[in-house]
Amino acid sequence: MIKNFNFLFVTCFGIGTFRYAPGTITSLITTVFLFSLFHILDLSNQLMIIIIIPILLYSFYAVDDYIKYNKNKDPKEVVIDEFIGQAIPIYAYEIAHGNVKNDYETALFYLYIFILFRFFDIKKPFPVNIFDKKFKNSFGVIFDDILAGFYVILTLIIFMLLKSKFF
Repeated sequence: MIKNFNFLFVTCFGIGTFRYAPGTITSLITTVFLFSLFHILDLSNQLMIIIIIPILLYSFYAVDDYIKYNKNKDPKEVVIDEFIGQAIPIYAYEIAHGNVKNDYETALFYLYIFILFRFFDIKKPFPVNIFDKKFKNSFGVIFDDILAGFYVILTLIIFMLLKSKFF
């Protein structure tokens, strides 16, 4: 039973089993899902962190359990790391902007976050590439996406600073 639950968990309820671009599809669904939670259901930042942290913590166990008997230590069907990596910059955006934002601007930033995250997750710039190559365990599978999420945050901060200085 726990193996079945872990499989559903690490594949984000089967999204990871899609034949084409499961990571991108998971990131897109995560973006829409989080937009819905923050802006349609209007869940608070505090409640969202109470949801995201247990997902993050359990994912280390679930991914480890899933890849334990797998030759490939970073199988493409494991996409919970995309959910986590995508959730980090979206959550940071929501904290940074509080209640002062309009839906159009928010949708644009969610789109930027989605595109930037996919870019950093696919390209794996330093030091993301080190975690991806050296750690063939749940830590490596998840942490490279966490770093990609932080690259998105850093990129958006730099963009906003440049925008405020020059435009």
